[in-house]
Amino acid sequence: MKFRAKAIVASVSLVFGPALHTPLSAQSRSPDLESIWAAAGFGAAIAIGDGEVFVGRTGGGVAGAIYPSPGSIHVFERGNDGWDFAYIIAGADVEIGDEFGAALAVDGDRLLVGSPGRIDGVGGAYIFERGSDGTWVQTVEFVPPADREIRSAGASVALSGDAVYLGAPSDAGPGAILRFDADGGSATLLASPVVSAIDRFGAALSLTGDLVYVGAPGTRDDRGAAYAFNAGFPATGPSPTTILALPDGRGGDAFGTSLAASGTSVLVGAPGADEGAGAALLFTRSDDGEWDASARLSFPESGPAGYGSAVAFDGRSVWVGASAVNQAAGSAQVFRVAETGPPGTVALEPQSTIPAPGFSRGALFGSHVALRDDVAVVAASNADMRLGAAVVFERGDDGWAESSTLRESTRTLTAVTGEEAPCTDGATGPFDCSQVDLVAFVPLASLGADPGTILNDIWGWSDPVTGRDWALVGRSDATAFVDVSDPANPRYAGELPLTEGATENLWRDIKVYADHAFIVADGAGAHGVQIFDLTQLRDASGPPVTFAETARYDGIASSHNIVINEETGMAYAVGSSMGGQTCGGGLHMIDVRTPAEPVFLGCFSDAATGRQRTGYSHDAQCVIYRGPDEDYQGREICFGANETALSIADVTDRDNPVAIARGEYPNVAYAHQGWLTEDHRHFFMGDEADEAQGGVDRTRTLIWDVADLDDPLLLKEHFAETGTIDHNQYVRGNRLYQANLMSGLRVLDISDVENPVEIGFFDTVPDDAGLPAFGGAWSNYPFFESGIVVVSSWSEGLFVLRPRGRPVS
Repeated sequence: MKFRAKAIVASVSLVFGPALHTPLSAQSRSPDLESIWAAAGFGAAIAIGDGEVFVGRTGGGVAGAIYPSPGSIHVFERGNDGWDFAYIIAGADVEIGDEFGAALAVDGDRLLVGSPGRIDGVGGAYIFERGSDGTWVQTVEFVPPADREIRSAGASVALSGDAVYLGAPSDAGPGAILRFDADGGSATLLASPVVSAIDRFGAALSLTGDLVYVGAPGTRDDRGAAYAFNAGFPATGPSPTTILALPDGRGGDAFGTSLAASGTSVLVGAPGADEGAGAALLFTRSDDGEWDASARLSFPESGPAGYGSAVAFDGRSVWVGASAVNQAAGSAQVFRVAETGPPGTVALEPQSTIPAPGFSRGALFGSHVALRDDVAVVAASNADMRLGAAVVFERGDDGWAESSTLRESTRTLTAVTGEEAPCTDGATGPFDCSQVDLVAFVPLASLGADPGTILNDIWGWSDPVTGRDWALVGRSDATAFVDVSDPANPRYAGELPLTEGATENLWRDIKVYADHAFIVADGAGAHGVQIFDLTQLRDASGPPVTFAETARYDGIASSHNIVINEETGMAYAVGSSMGGQTCGGGLHMIDVRTPAEPVFLGCFSDAATGRQRTGYSHDAQCVIYRGPDEDYQGREICFGANETALSIADVTDRDNPVAIARGEYPNVAYAHQGWLTEDHRHFFMGDEADEAQGGVDRTRTLIWDVADLDDPLLLKEHFAETGTIDHNQYVRGNRLYQANLMSGLRVLDISDVENPVEIGFFDTVPDDAGLPAFGGAWSNYPFFESGIVVVSSWSEGLFVLRPRGRPVS
């Protein structure tokens, strides 16, 4: 894990700690976080009050986040069986992107909330005070002075009595600290001692006694430093009383990323030290004002651990987060402060190493830590498929024990079954709609999902013997089977868990051939292709069943998608990684004509495409071509969305597949997925990232004329009225069915291919702002003869919809 920052060396003497190591135990592996999207921000900050735990949820930014919101503070109170959600604290006039809740501090009946994204990144903060009825009321807003170059104020905060401190670790220059009186007024500014670098001064703050400690992890070419100032610094900006630094520091150590002070000691994290293994140093001030390092703590095993990404210290215990351990699942270590130690030092005794409790790779458990009295809270800010979580631990006679897992409080959507809910006057229940009726809705929890699980891909199967229709619903941890033969009364029949030993992750993809489902998962380790005989569902008429796979193909480990040409019985795993024959992420060709005995046939990739120029294909459609290009009629042709371009290939000869052509287009961000018209004359394709990255301001669909496969022509860029991210789209007859994330299912009439017209929609996310963000309608399946369209919606559940009218082939 790399920690970024830049700085120059401050011309002040440095206090280095000796290389004292406290070895512990666990295993560390290099994290692979390339595919992590912007998290929702739950667990961005934690504070512990008197019988309350405050958890910040920043809500992400306007674009690219998961379910963005203006930010909020979720308050949990101690109950009979742990900690229960109590209520939400929201700021007045807070907007999406303000990062409200990025930093928290509580002192008695005052709560300080940082909002570093406010005012276009200038930042700010708020004071909330607890009233006589126990509710928290916003009383003061702190705004940085307009005449100073302040950025990201409120990225860190500290509160003590009537003194408020805001860290402003600018990304554009040296940082600063702002001091306010708790009842408002003008700010006193403490500028960074380094005046010409991005030193991240103010990235961390801690108060104790008469000193305020400031982390600057970017100073000295990212080596980092921690400064101690007199807490009542004057407006002139004093010199620090002390600068603490890591002995033998190197660029990238990021010393000062985290701070925690108690009494005459301060604990400083350096998560980039030792090539990413990380470290934390405890410094203690003697009676004569001299500083000595009492201990240097490090994770016991080699490899990136991010140890010191967060620290907490209350004079009795030390907690250190190691968020990069075990492929960024994360970990935390606990130390006890010994009763006695050498004069001027604090002796620490290791108590335990806590692996991420129930979280998988990428959860970042240990990204934030809070400690007060006998309660500790550790954030896993990327857990639960990027939504975030936090875990409470309580100290008893036998030491620390896990108490509760805290998650964001979300609105519970009520199931809709038994009777259709027609779209009337632009809505049905909480859902906006037009010309699309709600036949049924099954909430996520009713599909066998645990907290933190999401839905992803969806496909369908119509049993040729019984005539029953089944929705095959991808979950992040399994595939759920739902009988939709009676569309108004869908029935969850059971699940096929992900491959044993694989890792739960966002992506799962399902296709069907010869009454078998073929299932892959991306970023999941050794998952392979699960093969499931769907005829087993004929006997699943009772309580939900946990099924076992019929067979498994292990020629690949993880794949983003699987493509099947049902005419030929050829399957193509695409976007493969993490083991096996990845084919550069291109087409990994498999003969599945005998479904339980798949056979590898070879690879195809067009090295002129893909971000890494390996021919990586995010998704594809492979068909026996019956379009107007006579040169290729009757041949097996694959149309791939290859990140940077449309790829067209002839794979008829598995031993010698040939790249025919590639289609490039303007404002490319990430060519994602597409589908042919039934006459094979046109190909509709989406770009997943163009809206979020600002390349276009409305949802864009690329319409390709592929009448000449050797020379695909971008016929038109169609722009919708919405600005959301287009995800998966399919053609049936003269209709295009698009799952466009935060704007739900969109139905387009494509009778005039060059001029698609939206004729209906159903928004699966209530009260969203239609932002180019992640969440909502992941995919849809429109091919049931009954005319229903099933839609998988990320955190909502399964929608059974009926667009009005029928497609015409």
